[in-house]
Amino acid sequence: MTSKVMVSFRSIQLLRVLVSSIFIIASISHLFNVEKTVTRLESAKLGYLALFMGNPTILVVASGIVMLIAGISFCVGYKTRWSAIVLVAVLIPITVTIQMGQVTTLGPLFKNIAILGGLLFFILNDIPKKNLSS
Repeated sequence: MTSKVMVSFRSIQLLRVLVSSIFIIASISHLFNVEKTVTRLESAKLGYLALFMGNPTILVVASGIVMLIAGISFCVGYKTRWSAIVLVAVLIPITVTIQMGQVTTLGPLFKNIAILGGLLFFILNDIPKKNLSS
């Protein structure tokens, strides 16, 4: 059984912009502070897991490029569902390798879980471009 929920189009736009902003900002850090980001990855408790996926420098640069492109696409509402899927695919390994090993500071872990929730909203809901209340 499906029920309709009225949602403000502006709230959808705002959610997209706010969720995407962290990926755009993080991508800039990944691309302009490669060594610092690689050091952070290598020093993380579970950072060794990333080494199974490849060279850390290549992973940081590749994730920066992907986050920038998918983040901008998500922000402007272009291919929103696919952009959200790509961002989830980047968010999960980052969360596992960097945040999960930090039991003393759970804030970043739960921040990523909240971001995941925002992305899942766009993946699971068919949001039309029009016909939303203003």
